[in-house]
Amino acid sequence: MKKKIAVVVQRYGMEVNGGAELECRYYAERLTPFYDVTVFTTCAVDYTTWENVYEEGETELNGVRVIRYPVIEPRDQEVFTEVYVRLNEAMAEDINNVDIDLQHEWMAKQGPNSPALIAAIQANKDNYEAFVFMTYLYYSTYWGLKAVPEKAILISTAHDEPPVYIPMFEEIFQSPKAIFYNTRVERTFVEGKFENSEIRNEIGGAGVDLPENIDIKGFHERNQVPEEYIVYIGRIDVSKGCQELFDDLDAYNKDRVSVGKEKIPLVLIGKPAMEIPERDDIIQLGFVSENDKYAAIVESKFLVLPSHFESLSFVVLEAFRLEKPVLVSGHCEVLKDHCVRSNGGLYFTNEKEFKLCMEYLLSHEKEAIEMGKNGRYYQFNNYSWDIIIARLARLIEYVASSNAPVETEATENER
Repeated sequence: MKKKIAVVVQRYGMEVNGGAELECRYYAERLTPFYDVTVFTTCAVDYTTWENVYEEGETELNGVRVIRYPVIEPRDQEVFTEVYVRLNEAMAEDINNVDIDLQHEWMAKQGPNSPALIAAIQANKDNYEAFVFMTYLYYSTYWGLKAVPEKAILISTAHDEPPVYIPMFEEIFQSPKAIFYNTRVERTFVEGKFENSEIRNEIGGAGVDLPENIDIKGFHERNQVPEEYIVYIGRIDVSKGCQELFDDLDAYNKDRVSVGKEKIPLVLIGKPAMEIPERDDIIQLGFVSENDKYAAIVESKFLVLPSHFESLSFVVLEAFRLEKPVLVSGHCEVLKDHCVRSNGGLYFTNEKEFKLCMEYLLSHEKEAIEMGKNGRYYQFNNYSWDIIIARLARLIEYVASSNAPVETEATENER
């Protein structure tokens, strides 16, 4: 009989757009052949509102049992911001004496506020041998993990960002039975911040799933994309470094034009969350098919990712798998580490470095090809699904065995 495993995540479904949530779904689906997996989640799809979209109750998705619980209040960004400002002021005044009620108020406004979900975890504490919690940041992990710490595996997806310094997270990072990190950088950061190196852990992350055949033929015509370009894939947002990218690219292309060269266009794939400049060197495709997303990477000169805050980055690993070099923000330790350890790309921290990296990758074709090959080797040896699921299974078995009843020899009277 398979061991029963619960996976707890803030939102879950094919319509859910988010790196951590997608990673969680991949885990649940790939654990199902080995364990009896149930996902505990909410009815929400969008993290900016936590509006109940899915029906409450039990369903099945790709062979995985999913139970959804309602969110009792939508996320009000104005109210959330007001609470966050008060919390930051309290932390700045004395981080060691921040009112716990204020921290809990922030967590409730952060959401998804679903007491029914937490009650279900508490009620099922003895029915599952391990609870896998995805992402430290949300209500479902904070309150859910506190209910079952001795059976908890935390997949924190943590990085150096403001919320991780909120004092209440100290307990969350020090109490699980095991932690599954996305990268070595994440583990180093978390252990340095929370002094929890004694907790059993593994390095996980996510593998790369590609279609058997990527149809490149006609990609340029279908999307009106020129032969040479660089590509950005993801949410187009100031918080992802996109304004910095637009500004740096503009400066670089002005230098090219000044010496008689053509501009290098940037192709954007993803949902815009900011105003995108109307320029001849920016091509916005919006959402495209999975095939065209991969075709866009294959046909590009390289992938660019200017985000300062990433816990893993699927798209960088996908570019590596497709033997394409990357150009990433050196402000993000995870992305920088990917490049350093793989020799599969370059990183920049300012406009001057951006220009130098762009020029090198565009003018050194042979070296760029070698970087792409290096990236594929790195992805295959560090982020293949077989390796990742085997490591996660080791933690599950460890947690399950740690909570198993201890058999003792019968006494003479018992005999």
